[in-house]
Amino acid sequence: MHSLTINNIAQEDAVGYAVIAGVSKVKFELKIKESEVKGPQKAVSPDPAVAEPKSEEPKETPSAPTESSAPDTSGTVSDGIAPEGLPEIHQPDTRQDLTGLFTEKPQSGEVNVGDKSGKHLQLKEHYDRNTKVYTFEMHIIAAKGNFAGAYRCEVSSKDKFDSCNFDLAVSVCSCFVACDSFLSCSSTDAGEDSGELDFSALLKKRAVHVSTESEVDVWEILQKASPSEYEKIAFQHGITDLRGMLKRLKKMKKEEKKSAAFLRKLDPAYQVEKGHKIKMQIEVANPDAEVKWLKNGQEIHLTGRYIFESVGNKRFLTINNCTLADDAAYTCMIGEEKTITELFVKEPPVLIVRNLEDQMVMKGERVEFECEVSEEGAQVKWEKDGVELTRDESFKYRFKKDGCKHVLIINDVTKEDCGHYRVKTNGGQSLAELMVQGKYLESFKASFICKLLSPATDVFRSVLIHKLTIDDVKPEDEGDYTFVPEGYAFNLSAKLNFLDPPKIHLDCMGRTAESTILVVAGNKLRLDVPITGDPAPIVVWTKGEKVLTDSDGHVHVESTKGHCIFTIEGAERQDEGVYSVIVRNPAGEDTADINVKVVDVPDPPEAPRILSVGEDSCIVQWDPPLFDGGQPVIGYVLERKKKKSYRWMRLNFDPYKETTYEAKRMIEGVAYEMRVYAVNAIGMSRPSAASQPFVPVAPTSEPTGLCVEDISDTTISLKWRAPERIGSAELEGYGVEYCKEGSDEWIPAFKGLTERTSVIIRDLPTGEKMQFRVRAYNMAGPSPGHHMNHLYSVIAERPKIWVPRNLRQTLIKKVGEMINLVIPFQGKPRPQVTWTKNDEPLDPKQVSIRNSDTDTILFIRRSERKDSGKYDVQVQIENVEDRASVNIQIVDLPGPPQNLKVIDVWGFNVALEWKPPKDNGNCDITGYTIQKADKKTMEWYTVFEQYRRTNCVVSDLIMGNEYVFRVYAINMVGLSPEPCLSKDSAYIQKTGIVYKPPSYKEHDFSEAPKFTHPLVSRSVIAGYSATLSCSVRGIPKVSTCDLNIKGHALYCRGYCHAETEKAQPAGTFKGVFGSPFSTS
Repeated sequence: MHSLTINNIAQEDAVGYAVIAGVSKVKFELKIKESEVKGPQKAVSPDPAVAEPKSEEPKETPSAPTESSAPDTSGTVSDGIAPEGLPEIHQPDTRQDLTGLFTEKPQSGEVNVGDKSGKHLQLKEHYDRNTKVYTFEMHIIAAKGNFAGAYRCEVSSKDKFDSCNFDLAVSVCSCFVACDSFLSCSSTDAGEDSGELDFSALLKKRAVHVSTESEVDVWEILQKASPSEYEKIAFQHGITDLRGMLKRLKKMKKEEKKSAAFLRKLDPAYQVEKGHKIKMQIEVANPDAEVKWLKNGQEIHLTGRYIFESVGNKRFLTINNCTLADDAAYTCMIGEEKTITELFVKEPPVLIVRNLEDQMVMKGERVEFECEVSEEGAQVKWEKDGVELTRDESFKYRFKKDGCKHVLIINDVTKEDCGHYRVKTNGGQSLAELMVQGKYLESFKASFICKLLSPATDVFRSVLIHKLTIDDVKPEDEGDYTFVPEGYAFNLSAKLNFLDPPKIHLDCMGRTAESTILVVAGNKLRLDVPITGDPAPIVVWTKGEKVLTDSDGHVHVESTKGHCIFTIEGAERQDEGVYSVIVRNPAGEDTADINVKVVDVPDPPEAPRILSVGEDSCIVQWDPPLFDGGQPVIGYVLERKKKKSYRWMRLNFDPYKETTYEAKRMIEGVAYEMRVYAVNAIGMSRPSAASQPFVPVAPTSEPTGLCVEDISDTTISLKWRAPERIGSAELEGYGVEYCKEGSDEWIPAFKGLTERTSVIIRDLPTGEKMQFRVRAYNMAGPSPGHHMNHLYSVIAERPKIWVPRNLRQTLIKKVGEMINLVIPFQGKPRPQVTWTKNDEPLDPKQVSIRNSDTDTILFIRRSERKDSGKYDVQVQIENVEDRASVNIQIVDLPGPPQNLKVIDVWGFNVALEWKPPKDNGNCDITGYTIQKADKKTMEWYTVFEQYRRTNCVVSDLIMGNEYVFRVYAINMVGLSPEPCLSKDSAYIQKTGIVYKPPSYKEHDFSEAPKFTHPLVSRSVIAGYSATLSCSVRGIPKVSTCDLNIKGHALYCRGYCHAETEKAQPAGTFKGVFGSPFSTS
């Protein structure tokens, strides 16, 4: 235990004191009240060697309060002793952090489920004008199980920022732990560094209270208490709105009024881990009600991260991939009613992904311990042998952050720096050892030589040389040496020194972007550059070729022991550049370059330009500023005001990145002005000059549905629909204009305006191609024109196709024949002719098309089977057209029949059967030709011609001969090129062979005549020849055929063929066949 005792305290003892333990330091002040100066007093300070830097002082020393002392010490826990009733993990951490804005940090604590005194979450802020300390308190009331977890507190002041984390545990025991958060910072108001913040950080745990009392009525207590106790009672019972509480002091507590718009409001608070998803839910009374979501008072717009859902009377807000920026207050509004909640984003634990490494260095060298963590910008804590390291005045320890990398830099290490170094995060730690060895000195000799003249009494005076040699010089040999010559009344002295070359210890050396020092214009830049060297080096600062001195205006250079200081008072743009520092001593020199960049807010943009105006909006455009202040422009902020007003209204709060903006929600007919600010990372520029005044009065939208209703030789009829948006101004009428092909001049189709949505335009030039448009007019002028997509011509003669009579039926051609179709048409101006085949474009390699003013010709030099199909021809003038079709059938010889078989042989007869050919030649098969041949002579004889069926019986064969057969297919083109031969032969046995028929009753094979192919109805042209055919079967054979038709009739073996030379008008024909037993 170490203590500082001050006897006979006087007013001059009321100053600042510091407790230093190793590399850690705690500052505190001693304040003396006038009433306490009368008698001798003693002030006791904690011993730094035992207590380390603490935030609490013993209760026995009230005469020496510190700035960080708690206002209420009745329950303060002694140093090093855990609060009673708390588990080990919740014991207060009394270690000190000297680098942040906090003078007192919140500690992890524990609360009970169900403890209740007011709202769930209450916040309070207090400022002490005397100590200039801000105190922030957070009370968690009526704790629930889901309130447990990690909490984060952030504080910022000017360009400073600090944060801390603490945990809250929720248990079901009967004890109550008051967990308050205190944030405070102090600033000095005088001296050279006026405006700079001097922060010290102390950790302190509030008292632990065990509550056994039943719930009390806060209102009843306040009515009985004096006004001086109001604040204390409010703090004890978690009431932060003291002013509102006093206003309602005279009223009894009543239930909250139910909302007419909300059936279920938002929960008081939500908690989500960083990177996770959160969904907030409300229930509304009206399922059709529209809700509005706000974040910190600003409306939330639908994006990829924010999703709005509506299911019945439930409304949901989903936030995906939550970040720390989402930690805010959220509001849901329906009309004037609203419900508010708080969202707390919990950061995941920071892990160490690359550990520290052990290092062994020589004395005087520089050491860097480097680690890498899982989160960029995370807070880490460095310790040496269990003692936290901070940035001290000697710059012994320096801390560097580069994304996820954290570096501890130790300059000019000594033996005292040996030890174990630890880096800590809230999710892990890493340990490394530093070993320092003495400098290795090469073996060399040191010699001191002194030359003296012999005494004057000698006749011949000589030079006496005295020499001192030190072999293998060691560091302990350094010092002063004195030579005392005998017989002389004086002595000589010399000094043995070890020279240390100079060295600059600086991280930001070089000219890269990473080593550039940024300073905001107008701010002060002070660089303390650590240097080493023995003897003390001489420091020279230069910028370019100019050497800087102490008298160079607002740029100052200064040298102290171990440091050279470079200061710029009120940085300006001309101070930007590369500064060089050179240190020299007899052992050598060292140089370093420091790149300083002066950044500022950008210049104001030029006056914005109004590109167009609408009914309640305008489109404004501007140019980027000529100078961006040394930092990229991240966006722009726009403002507008009424011309007769002095109040500018901001249009956007987040920087807008584009240089064109559409301003909305203006009043039509009122004059406005616009101006714009440029924003970079430093701040916002001065406003630009105001734009020219403008009035948001917009024309109507363009008419729709413009089309041609009719067209003739000199007139055209147009119609359209009214504009979708008329606006507040009255619609005056429509104007129609036309533009000739090849010209940009729009000519009014008639004088004045028309109120109708259709018009007939007369006296147009015949044959000219024109484009038409219609525009709506109001007091703001014409609307955008609605153009037609095509050019139209005035038609002198409507298009018409005249199909020749012979092409109205299917045109049949044989393969290889030429096709030449001439289709006449009419139309003026000359119509556009288009041919297609089966709705596909024609192949120009196979088909040639020639068009003239009066006809079109389709020409095929040598037709093929693939040329068959439906050919469509279309003639069109603008949107008027005519169509016609021509069917072409290309026929060819059929293929041979298939699979000719000998079915049976009996007596002098042979039964044959076959299948139709695969290829019918693109037309019907009209019959077959059957031939036989004796295998001895192989001479072929025709048995049947134009035979319609696919089976037959060949009779009258010669006994003892062997026969083969073949069949040809016949269509309208002719016989198939190849026959189908029978695979088997038929042998007709001789009569010497006696056949004994089986004894069975002879079957009656008689069959009445029956049509196998009836007559088919046909259409022919009057005066042309026509052919009718039919077939019939019957047993015995059909003997007679009667067709009541004027012409020729031929009957052969069940097939009847009739031909009339000149067809008469339509009629009905009847065929009658007869046999010995019946007729059909």
